[in-house]
Amino acid sequence: MQFSIVFKTIGLLLMVFSLTQLPPVVVDFIYQQNEAPSFLTAFALTLSSGLLLYLPFRKSTKDFRIREGVLVVVSFWFVLSLFATIPFLLSESLHMTFSDAFFESMSGLTTTGATVLSGLDDLPRAVLYYRQQLQWLGGMGIIVLAVAILPMLGVGGMELYHAESSGISKDRLTPKLTQTAKALWKIYLSLTLACALAYYWAGMSVFDAIGHSYSTVAIGGFSTHDLSIGYFDSVAIESVAIVFMFLAGINFSLHFFVWRKKNILAFFEDSEFKAYLFLLGFMTFIIAGYLWNSGYYQTVEGALRYGVFQSISMATTTGFTSANFSTWPFMLPVLLIFASFVGACAGSTGGGIKVVRMLLMFKLAMKEIKKFIHPNAQINIKLNHRSVAESTLISVWGFFSLYVIAFVFIMIALMFTGMDQVTSFSATAASINNLGPGLGNVAENYGSISESAKWILSFSMLLGRLEILTLMALLHKAFWRF
Repeated sequence: MQFSIVFKTIGLLLMVFSLTQLPPVVVDFIYQQNEAPSFLTAFALTLSSGLLLYLPFRKSTKDFRIREGVLVVVSFWFVLSLFATIPFLLSESLHMTFSDAFFESMSGLTTTGATVLSGLDDLPRAVLYYRQQLQWLGGMGIIVLAVAILPMLGVGGMELYHAESSGISKDRLTPKLTQTAKALWKIYLSLTLACALAYYWAGMSVFDAIGHSYSTVAIGGFSTHDLSIGYFDSVAIESVAIVFMFLAGINFSLHFFVWRKKNILAFFEDSEFKAYLFLLGFMTFIIAGYLWNSGYYQTVEGALRYGVFQSISMATTTGFTSANFSTWPFMLPVLLIFASFVGACAGSTGGGIKVVRMLLMFKLAMKEIKKFIHPNAQINIKLNHRSVAESTLISVWGFFSLYVIAFVFIMIALMFTGMDQVTSFSATAASINNLGPGLGNVAENYGSISESAKWILSFSMLLGRLEILTLMALLHKAFWRF
């Protein structure tokens, strides 16, 4: 293991991240709520720590291999969350413990959206902005941003990109990796700007429009209000959220190809997009239909409004709420939680297992049924009219196996901390799927759970964000053999 290049890279990344702690200072300057010292101190500590890591190894020219890439990705997400806690700890308006601050920063950067805070409406604007910005940075992944910058600083990024994108999650869009990262961020920035303008035109204030555009496009779910999107009680605002949650859940590679072809119908040439569209349609039909049929909402309009919004929000793992879905009748709350297991498309900012993996597992199950009926038949599994390699199918099932095992162990660990079954199940699902809201004692926020449970869930969020394999590889003894 070549630790010199690891320390050099993490140092560079920390220095870049320190710059993101300055915008809240500008926000505080506008609103004059005396939060600037916390963020300036955080900036100084993060920058100096980055320099201390970088300077001793700045002349290192060793090759960057996949093992170093994996270590940088995992350790940087942890280190980033660690330094992101500083403003929360220093803010006199919060009085947070270290466990709470780390949970909040990890939840933001992994775009989970679970929070330990209450009384958001009364918090300083700089703190609220900072929470939203953390999600925006984590949405596309700060590593993808870094691979566009690090080559200019003399550090290659291919290994970082591979480590963050384990499995079949992102395609190379352009021949050079730097151009790929830039293309992804241009799409990300464009969606964010369009979302902010749409929110503003729908009736949000400038501050709320910017903050919610960050968490919508990042599929994060943090809000500047305790009641989330429900605070605004606006059909127009909820409609904007539905559109951009849907768009953010699509593979960003597909966005790029559609933009390059200048043909919106190109979306429908993609197998995963069609499956994504079907799953969202099916969920909204079931949820809205039952809400109306059961009489929970007296009108079709009410059932559609809340059923469609909550279905899209949960299925894409955004986690916004326009109503308290945990009180909905029958098994609807559990069904919404289960929708997050599928999640959004691969290569999107969403969490979950991902639609393409579920699609491939379904196709493989159908293949086994056909082979049972016709044992000698040669059946190929195709995706986008191309045969899927056996190694890819094995990788998908390996991922799913690790996912189930991790889920069970985390849920049992939470139950050992004293959580009831409903709360532990939904909290595990909400964290590993990067969803946010749960059921039981975590239906509103996570402030009441134990310190140990918060650390377990913080680990679960990171596990989900790095799609299991990257973090699991780091924990395997074979990874550390020299």
